[in-house]
Amino acid sequence: MGQSYHTTRRVEFRDTDAAGIAHFSVFFVYMEQAEHELLRHLGLSVMFHDDHGKISFPRVGARCDYQRAVKFEDIMDIEVSIVRLGTKSVTFEFNFSHDGQAVASGQTTTVCCRLSDTGPPQSMPIPTWIAEKLSEVVV
Repeated sequence: MGQSYHTTRRVEFRDTDAAGIAHFSVFFVYMEQAEHELLRHLGLSVMFHDDHGKISFPRVGARCDYQRAVKFEDIMDIEVSIVRLGTKSVTFEFNFSHDGQAVASGQTTTVCCRLSDTGPPQSMPIPTWIAEKLSEVVV
């Protein structure tokens, strides 16, 4: 069983509403940023190239539930883990906290796809070498 990845994010002024509270929509950006950090930490990226072309992981699902507000200048801790590593898909889980209190939790699900310049993305099995690296953070 793997370990979660941890990072932080400061609530910037541009991320807030008129009351200075982080807008609900910005959490989806925070989740994507934290996912990208995790992938780089594992030596991966969001885009790969092999002998057959480009491979990426478009999102097919995203959700976020909110427990308490954070404001401009607050620094949140973000815990990222993989709760499901399937044959073709990956489900990431994100837990946000501030000063030890839960702020929000969310999930995104991505599907491994072959990208083409001439047609829509085609789902494919996750290459073994990618799945092995991702398995380090499966909880």
